Amino acid sequence: MAVKREIRLIALDMDGTLLNHNQEITEENKKAIKRAKESDIQIVISTGRPFQQIERYMDELNLSSFSVTINGSEIWESRGKLIEQHLFRQEQIERLWKLANIHNLTYWAITEEEIFHNNIPHHMDLSKYKWLKFGFDIHDTNLRNMIIEELRKDDLEVTNSSPTNLEINPLGINKGSALEKVCDRLGFTMDHVMAVGDSLNDISMIKKAGFGVAMGNAQDTVKNAADWTTATNEENGVAKAIYEVLGSC
Repeated sequence: MAVKREIRLIALDMDGTLLNHNQEITEENKKAIKRAKESDIQIVISTGRPFQQIERYMDELNLSSFSVTINGSEIWESRGKLIEQHLFRQEQIERLWKLANIHNLTYWAITEEEIFHNNIPHHMDLSKYKWLKFGFDIHDTNLRNMIIEELRKDDLEVTNSSPTNLEINPLGINKGSALEKVCDRLGFTMDHVMAVGDSLNDISMIKKAGFGVAMGNAQDTVKNAADWTTATNEENGVAKAIYEVLGSC
């Protein structure tokens, strides 16, 4: 491993990265994050989850600064201070909703105030909501590939957070572009960032970071995009990556 620049910010994905299979942050990961903070390194959660689902973890880690949520559709400066938000256009969300119905897909959707899981009423006026992310879970590989091709015809960012799902955001909205904006506010570039993740929605930040790290349990495409691969999320891979960086400081 060769860290080319001083690391001033560590961006951490959550599911499959910071969290183990019990959805917990291990004590080893907590200790490593505390050490990084003591070394004046910013810790930024960068996740596909909405802010409401990360607050308790931020409390555990005593984090109060920037966070990137919903794959970059929202950027938060501090608790309750939303500084940027990106929404689907009305026609985009209608196309996604139509696609879910035509193929009878398992789906979820995140609005500014609510999360839907296969329960959007057919009579609902979609225009009354602010739509931030749409997702499908498709176990049939052929069908999933067909849906990907359909989605790519539109102005959409298509990634995943597991091998069987699809996560959809407006085109250009991703963790990497959001972290660039965080770095701008902090006064340094992505060269000084270590980004750690396991899925396709992490590739944008892993590629743009000065030091991109894939988890040991990451999808192969993510490992190929990364500068280095750490241990799995069950083996304190985040802590191992942090200690490697601290050791090179």
